[in-house]
Amino acid sequence: MQCIVNRRAQFSASHRYWLPELGEAENIEKFGACSRFPGHGHNYVIFISLAGELDEYGMVLNLSDVKQVIKREVTSQLDFSYLNDVWAEFGQTLPTTENIARVIWQRLAPHLPLVRVQLFEHPELWADYLGNGMEAYLTVSTHFSAAHRLAHPHLSQEDNTEIYGKCARPHGHGHNYHLEVTVKGEIDQRTGMIVDLGALYQVIDNYVVEPFDHTFLNKDIPYFAEVVPTAENIALYISNILRSPIQELGAKLYKVKLIESPNNSCEIYSTDSESTSASTAIPEPQLARI
Repeated sequence: MQCIVNRRAQFSASHRYWLPELGEAENIEKFGACSRFPGHGHNYVIFISLAGELDEYGMVLNLSDVKQVIKREVTSQLDFSYLNDVWAEFGQTLPTTENIARVIWQRLAPHLPLVRVQLFEHPELWADYLGNGMEAYLTVSTHFSAAHRLAHPHLSQEDNTEIYGKCARPHGHGHNYHLEVTVKGEIDQRTGMIVDLGALYQVIDNYVVEPFDHTFLNKDIPYFAEVVPTAENIALYISNILRSPIQELGAKLYKVKLIESPNNSCEIYSTDSESTSASTAIPEPQLARI
């Protein structure tokens, strides 16, 4: 029986986004505060996912051995380092989150049966690399606060209460929504980026956070005048409105995850179609409630 196991590791390091072939003004325009000398630091967290058959001892691999490989090949070299100088690969392609994940894969692949390298630069920014050339995934997390009422506009209060319970109460209720947006694309050979991170944050802010924050969704967002603003429908709507502007940035929207509460969240996986529809299919599910 095949199983996937995950090993966590961490390191602290600094880096700087700076291309010597560009002038100071160009670097500042391209990378903003990340271009400042002498760089800035992060407490990075890595999750290494490994696949294999269970052996007679009930293990895919001896995790003590895995720990030593990760330490020898990655963390002992990167911890308390200046990433731009520590590995030759980062002289060619800048040490962005997504490119660090890619190079870590390259360092570990000869020694471990990798299926994924996930690297957190901080809790609201992380990258996933699956071993597919220069392709990677970048996720950013943000939040907004909004109220909603779960009630179909063409049903009676009694019918809505039967379907949605106390969520159908006339005055609605609120949530502190957490939103994760994952984009997919090719890592640029020089900048190390899938997408301009500042531009991505701006798109999410313009299209979602500012219009949604501190609103009553049923009344303030016209789409939800006729569509019940469940977490699923909100995530679906966000996916549909983000797809085109993210594509204009040179990346593809891969996933929208909306966390309504610690107990409820849902995920919408984007496709190349114009409008996403609900489904629970895997590996390309349109909707999966957790």
